[in-house]
Amino acid sequence: MKTLEKLTLAGLRQIDPETAHKLGLKAVQMGLSRSRRTFSTPRIKTQIAGLSLPNPIGLAAGFDKNAEALRGLSRSGFGFLEVGAATPYAQEGNPRPRLYRLPQDRGVINRFGFNNQGMEEINKRLKWRPRDTILGLNLGANKESADRSADFARVLAYCGENLDFATVNVSSPNTEKLRELQGKAALTSLLQGVLEARDTIHRPIPVFLKIAPDLNEGEIGDIAEIALDLRLDGIVATNTTLERENLISEHKSQSGGLSGAPLFEKSTRILAKLSELTTAQIPLIGVGGVASAQDAYDKICAGASAVQLYTALIYHGLSLVEDIARGLDQFLARDGFDTISQAIGCKRDHWL
Repeated sequence: MKTLEKLTLAGLRQIDPETAHKLGLKAVQMGLSRSRRTFSTPRIKTQIAGLSLPNPIGLAAGFDKNAEALRGLSRSGFGFLEVGAATPYAQEGNPRPRLYRLPQDRGVINRFGFNNQGMEEINKRLKWRPRDTILGLNLGANKESADRSADFARVLAYCGENLDFATVNVSSPNTEKLRELQGKAALTSLLQGVLEARDTIHRPIPVFLKIAPDLNEGEIGDIAEIALDLRLDGIVATNTTLERENLISEHKSQSGGLSGAPLFEKSTRILAKLSELTTAQIPLIGVGGVASAQDAYDKICAGASAVQLYTALIYHGLSLVEDIARGLDQFLARDGFDTISQAIGCKRDHWL
């Protein structure tokens, strides 16, 4: 991390977290952050669901909810980007304050509640997206919707022509009863609707499912079965957690979803279990607590084909992306792997 980046992050941490996030996003949008070459080598180039990634480090949804900083983010070193979540209609989300830093735990708690400008405004920006970047959209549902299941398909049908992939997000803890859609019957019906919407797009794109970490073994098994039966293109494991264990920061008891370092082990164990249950037939994207090359490598060795991060940027800045990519290349070389695919799941049993 450069001195200027350290000073900038230190300054942003002195102000309200949500205001700081908006300022940081604006800086990326205006091109004020330093452009970075996307680090790539034959060893870390990879494919997931037919998408060719220069490296397996992705931006998780939530950082750029309204697709406002696509050009700047495309020059930030990521192998792929996910924006959103987008809902059919704009909504303000939950009242502020709704974002809390947990610096001693290297985590964050948020209860945003799918605040976004709606699919029409977001799609206007997606139409002008950089074409040299793999870009996906996180699909959400409006809080007051009469048919939340239909919302996901509606957003995909509206925005799909301008995307490379889409992620169905039924796992946010900040919209009341949303996680109930992860039940077997409800989820099957919802995903069937999304896949039907996908098939109407001129250029059909991969559809991923983002799941919660707060699932029991039976629920994880149901999700694996559904994913295999419907031939989903991938599973994103995992979203934020409602659990609060061994936290020491001031805001540790705030309601909402916990992300960052405290989520790492829990999400990685879910990832490994899904890898086992799907017998590696479905690509997995590991999310939750990735803040170093070692973290990314651990996720891959547990069964991930790629990883995503967001919370770690608050503490380490965008230079972290290239650091992880370079470090990952070194770890693979050290252990004798010529490609990422050779390393996927090689230490899965450690997490089971």
